[in-house]
Amino acid sequence: MACTTSLPKHPLPYLNTTKAKSPHSQILLPIFPNSSHSPFHGLKLSTTTPFKSSSFSPRTHICAKVNKGDVPPSFTLKDQDGKNVALSKYKGKPVVVYFYPADETPGCTKEACAFRDSYEKFKKAGAEVIGISGDDPASHKAFAKKYRLPFTLLSDEGNKVRKEWGVPSDLFGTLPGRQTYVLDRKGAVQLIYNNQFQPEKHVDETLKLLQSL
Repeated sequence: MACTTSLPKHPLPYLNTTKAKSPHSQILLPIFPNSSHSPFHGLKLSTTTPFKSSSFSPRTHICAKVNKGDVPPSFTLKDQDGKNVALSKYKGKPVVVYFYPADETPGCTKEACAFRDSYEKFKKAGAEVIGISGDDPASHKAFAKKYRLPFTLLSDEGNKVRKEWGVPSDLFGTLPGRQTYVLDRKGAVQLIYNNQFQPEKHVDETLKLLQSL
């Protein structure tokens, strides 16, 4: 099992939300821009468990459960129509499985539309595209209809599959990670790509790999 260290590419400003009487009484929360163009707009961060500033570290250690060359754990999840879909259904053809934070957020919408716009290229490569988030099927259905998404969206409520695959969180664990896997015809992982801040790059990188298979 490989361990890597993930560092945020863009430093975020922090707000001290309490009048500190000692270094141990400070709570630091990231300040996100209010612009609807921010990749974090519409996402809720949990602040129910305060942490001490003295124990805070800007480094997040990640132990990947699925690595290149592995056959990842199988799953059966509901799609946007409420039907069960198993990963094994796609065995024998390349599959792009992309995990994203949430429907209707700017970054995730941009990524989904990029996959939509390049969908014919994926079909030409003989590949299927599957998007997975913790949203329920009704949310996926509305999202797919609004943006005319031609591919399958699966509902991983409770993030069970995300955890089994070891998809890392971003922003110190407050934001579900954006990670894409390309599986070959035998079901083995040939690419793992993570980029929270440039969602459209996921499409570029997966197409490069697929065209080389």
